[in-house]
Amino acid sequence: MDDVVEPPAADFQLPRILAALADPQRLAAVRYVARNGESWCTQVMQEAGLAMTKSTFSHHLRILREAGVLTKRIQGTRGYTRLRKDDLDRRFPGLMDSIIAADASLADSESPR
Repeated sequence: MDDVVEPPAADFQLPRILAALADPQRLAAVRYVARNGESWCTQVMQEAGLAMTKSTFSHHLRILREAGVLTKRIQGTRGYTRLRKDDLDRRFPGLMDSIIAADASLADSESPR
């Protein structure tokens, strides 16, 4: 049973969104979904290189969904997640673009040369 309440865009709270994105693993998951579009949850975990259990990843997704950053839909036995970019842009224009661009530039500068 999925009891996560995904808030409507009008109820998004900036501190809650920023807190959800403050975790590096959650930020990596969001960056993956932002770049690749709607993705199967296990696919996100594997391809974003998130070494954790499924239950830990589910916990991270729950925090992101409760903040309004991601949404989830079930199809058969798979859960798919996607970024709520349109909703986020309506409430906080450019926020996600800035965060994802800044995160990508930091990741590039931190990679070994």
